[in-house]
Amino acid sequence: MLNNISLRGLERLPRDRYEVASALSDPHAVLVRSADMHSIDIPSSVIAVGRAGAGTNNIPVSRLSARGIPVFNAPGANANAVKELVIAGLFLAARNICQAWDYARNLKGSDEELDVAVEQGKKKYVGYELPSRTLGVIGLGAVGVEVANAAHLLGMRVLGFDPQITVQRAWQLSSGVQQALSLDDLFSRCDMVTVHVPLMEATRGFVNAARIRLLKDNGVVLNFSRAGIVDEKAVVEALDSGKLGAYICDFPTNGVKNHPKIVALPHLGASTGEAEENCAIMVADTLKDFLENGNIRHSVNFPEAVLPRTANSTRLSISNENVPNMVGQISTALAHARLNIADLLNKSRGELAYTLIDVDGQVPAGVLDQLRKIEGVLNVRAL
Repeated sequence: MLNNISLRGLERLPRDRYEVASALSDPHAVLVRSADMHSIDIPSSVIAVGRAGAGTNNIPVSRLSARGIPVFNAPGANANAVKELVIAGLFLAARNICQAWDYARNLKGSDEELDVAVEQGKKKYVGYELPSRTLGVIGLGAVGVEVANAAHLLGMRVLGFDPQITVQRAWQLSSGVQQALSLDDLFSRCDMVTVHVPLMEATRGFVNAARIRLLKDNGVVLNFSRAGIVDEKAVVEALDSGKLGAYICDFPTNGVKNHPKIVALPHLGASTGEAEENCAIMVADTLKDFLENGNIRHSVNFPEAVLPRTANSTRLSISNENVPNMVGQISTALAHARLNIADLLNKSRGELAYTLIDVDGQVPAGVLDQLRKIEGVLNVRAL
């Protein structure tokens, strides 16, 4: 472990089969939360990395992919925690709560004088009610779907945009959430916009000046995803000009933390005891299933591959480059060793592929060596 992981998660790894510690000389797997793995030497013994959270920016995914090592995360385990904070952010913006609280706590004088100041000052903090507003939700993954559904239940009109929405998430999305045809379409029809997408080159700074200009006047931008998704300079300029009414985010920087129309929280999105436990449990279960059965779920770099175990068989777990005739070469090697294939699953994702094979009986060590010699094979295990 590179961070303290919830005991509820660690309990999923039985001590009669697993040694769990913060420092091991030859670990088979690494559990991490926020520790930066880019600058550390990852031992050759490592065959899996699990992130007790959703984002994997702190993990060298490309470097691990080249070694055939899957990186697992815990999508959706902290979705409720983030959703609750986003909904709180909507109220913070609509009712000027933080600014009004700051005004009230700095009042001075007798109670009678405070009463007068309150009546005089409250007019500056008049807000609006959410059912009169339209919310745009960009990214309909685990968090985005929950935010969209909750906002709809609050009486808001909700538009969603996600060209890569999965069938699973589509089933979870309320029928009352409408589809935006594009990002520009969404911005032009909304009073408030919240982003729930990963930070990558395609999403860096995509809430920019041009899109903010499309928002309705006195609009609100909420960012509880990643700081770089929103162009801070464009937001500040829009706030100063009066185009934007508020920016609510989870990422304080020197550019935003003291602005009177910005509420910047200290990265509280997933900071609940329940979320930490849920993330730890999910990633521990995922790692355990991979280590014991070779199954892959919730990986950010490998395809999902789940194959029920065949009785009286040995399972081969093989990660390789996604190139032609790989399964043929593997099958040929097993045939030469007179091993019968009882079941087989092959999946690919981008430049990587993954194969699970159940063969009758035991697999001699020499066969594993032959499989490792196939050009493009990255990792081989017998389970």
